[in-house]
Amino acid sequence: METKSKIRILIAKPGLDGHDKGAKVVALALRDAGMEVIYSGLHQTLDQIIQSAVQESVDVIGLSIMSGAHLPICQKLMAMMREKGLAHAKLTVGGVIPHQDIPKLKEIGVAAVFPGGTSFEDIINGINRLFE
Repeated sequence: METKSKIRILIAKPGLDGHDKGAKVVALALRDAGMEVIYSGLHQTLDQIIQSAVQESVDVIGLSIMSGAHLPICQKLMAMMREKGLAHAKLTVGGVIPHQDIPKLKEIGVAAVFPGGTSFEDIINGINRLFE
């Protein structure tokens, strides 16, 4: 499952959610698939996520959200991405995401959603498809 070119992805944990095992395991799977992965760590503010994304010139911002605040976080982050010149970057989100919220996230502008239990293969293929 090699990627076609080096996709740079920032994996970020916004807010006070302290559960990052899943984000770390996904980061390793993406790295093993040939992507350049930057993991920002726990408890990131949206400003910190934007700053890291700009500094690292990422193609994808991947949020891991377990708190249930995925809709307001993604809505605010999408607005900040446009404001800071990151409209080219794709926003993805994974974690505890109810299936009924996926259409709302897509409407906000989220490029891909990976609810808990999504296979590594599906995550890797989903991110690669964003650049076909």
